[in-house]
Amino acid sequence: MKKSIILSLLFFWVLSVSAQEKSNLELTDLFDMEYVSDPSISPDGSKVVYVRNFKDIMTDRDYSNLWIVNADGSKNRPLTQGNQRDYAPVWSHDGSKLAFLSNQQDDKVKLFVHYFDTNSSVALTNSANPPGSVAWSYDNQTLAFTQFVPATPQSLLKIPSKPQGAEWNSPPIFIDEMVYRRDGAGFVKPGYRQIFTIGLSGGTARQWTFDDHNYGSPIWSKDGNALFFSANLHENAESEPRNSEVYQLSIADGNINALTDRFGPDSGPVLSPDGKKIAFTGSDDSFQGYQVTHLYVMNVDGSDVKNLTADLDRDAGNPQWDANGQGIYFQYDEFGDTKVGYVALTGKIRTVVEGLGGLDLGRPYNSGTYSLSSNNRIAYTLGGPEHPADLAIWNGGTTTRLTALNDDIFSYRKIGKTEELWWESSFDGKRIQGWIVTPPDFDPNKKYPFILEIHGGPFAMYGPSFAYEIQSYAAAGYVVLYTNPRGSTGYGQEFGNSIHHDYPNHDYEDLMSGVDAVIEKGYIDTDNLFVTGGSGGGVLTAWIVGKTDRFKAAVVAKPVINWTSFVLHADNPVFFSKYWFGAKPWEDIENYWRRSPLSLVGNVTTPTMLLTGENDYRTPISESEQYYAALKLQGVESAMVRIPNASHGLVNRPSMLMSKSAAILSWFNHYRDSK
Repeated sequence: MKKSIILSLLFFWVLSVSAQEKSNLELTDLFDMEYVSDPSISPDGSKVVYVRNFKDIMTDRDYSNLWIVNADGSKNRPLTQGNQRDYAPVWSHDGSKLAFLSNQQDDKVKLFVHYFDTNSSVALTNSANPPGSVAWSYDNQTLAFTQFVPATPQSLLKIPSKPQGAEWNSPPIFIDEMVYRRDGAGFVKPGYRQIFTIGLSGGTARQWTFDDHNYGSPIWSKDGNALFFSANLHENAESEPRNSEVYQLSIADGNINALTDRFGPDSGPVLSPDGKKIAFTGSDDSFQGYQVTHLYVMNVDGSDVKNLTADLDRDAGNPQWDANGQGIYFQYDEFGDTKVGYVALTGKIRTVVEGLGGLDLGRPYNSGTYSLSSNNRIAYTLGGPEHPADLAIWNGGTTTRLTALNDDIFSYRKIGKTEELWWESSFDGKRIQGWIVTPPDFDPNKKYPFILEIHGGPFAMYGPSFAYEIQSYAAAGYVVLYTNPRGSTGYGQEFGNSIHHDYPNHDYEDLMSGVDAVIEKGYIDTDNLFVTGGSGGGVLTAWIVGKTDRFKAAVVAKPVINWTSFVLHADNPVFFSKYWFGAKPWEDIENYWRRSPLSLVGNVTTPTMLLTGENDYRTPISESEQYYAALKLQGVESAMVRIPNASHGLVNRPSMLMSKSAAILSWFNHYRDSK
């Protein structure tokens, strides 16, 4: 064989091997990740419309289009295309049309209807404010929805008018509402979310409610003569924000009648197939930080209310009736997993589907959703530690995965493996669940730096889900532990409520016991332990560095540092003071201070970085500023990272999430590499 031929064969062999080699995940890979949301199965179960979410690295924006696929996975194709936001698809009852929301025309969100017979879409609304979720009437001719209606600002201030042509400052803003700003939305504009209906011919939508209350998403009665919805229409709604009811609105005269009357949240009404019963979720409010939400059923007139999930110590949500009206499907969280259950009207409960998830791309919050057809097929978001949400369908006990949106990325990127771990808390022996993520090409005979990552909430749940932040830490060579300490949901009311009026406290022992359990495996470099968390996880991170110096560095993200200033400065002071403390700050000064991480700042020696969005109104950046100043006064190595234009979630734009992960890694890498 000639030498030139041998060299050519060798060259192509090297290219082939190189093409198959995988490298670790990179931070900018975030822009190439996609995920499925809002699955909506057709009434006959033959097709599924879903939202395909993607990102654009040049505009730094999140976009989404609608796709449709047959239930067997064939003919997967787009219904809409373009750098726009198409979402919230809802099939008409006869399966001939699809309602959805989109900003595809002029960047203004409108209500669209897609006609499958002509494969065309038409916009029904053209209002300045976007419609909320949509419900079809049973004759498939009318849609009901909510929409914000602005109000004229009221002010007691009598400000003299400026002379014509004068250049004065903008006039003072008068505020007299308890909740005057909301995280992610900014300062609250005067007005309320009202109920509307509109026919398929378009034109002007009819407004049905006109008062100073916010109305929940309406559904239709079977005969089209009424709408059902949830709202808090009580006179003291501002001081009792959770006391909502289920109501009926008469189409004949617009009268509203309350169907429930207990003290507590009642919401999410769903009509039975025969139109005679309503399923809804709620609880009797006992002012506890965490209360299990149950699934109820009642007659359409509000009589004969029954709790169907009284024997299930888990939150029931997203109820959907089976076709024969003899039971209700619902979803619930348990031990890090999100499941679909079924409860018969007799109260017998069984689990139908497991593995819902993948809707939180950043951290491993195990959130998912599903949709039910009239022949009891279930389309759902399939999650897992190896990939973000894909589309799957369940049919009579058989599950089929219909999409694999990120196989292109994972064909050349390696990710860390996820392992479940349980341990007992050193405080009281309570069993705690967590997950270890190891770096790609992990070797248990080597020593690795370690990150403890703590979830927020605190009433929330991590699970075995793909998480960009966690995988970026693993790609950088860290072993990561994330966990559900006491106070987490998915483990029952006693476990979730074990931090009632006592947070943070013994969740510290839960977390430290988890760190010790991982160290016992023998592959952790104990000289390179790091800790971080956001929101409630930021609270616990600041608490931890005030209690121990075992960590080499910490990143405290969007924390609460001083409970008094938080309650009076966050976007929901009534809820936080009433449910998380049971008293106003000046009524229980000692308890507010005892639970504030600021009270332990004198103990801190760990190099600590603060990270918060500048537009965060949930845990305002003033909390981070206080802690930063305190650390500096104590002479602790510290820094503060401010993310411009970011609210509490830090995901307003893809680069915000990427920057958060990059900032945390930069801080940890600096101290990992130092002696």
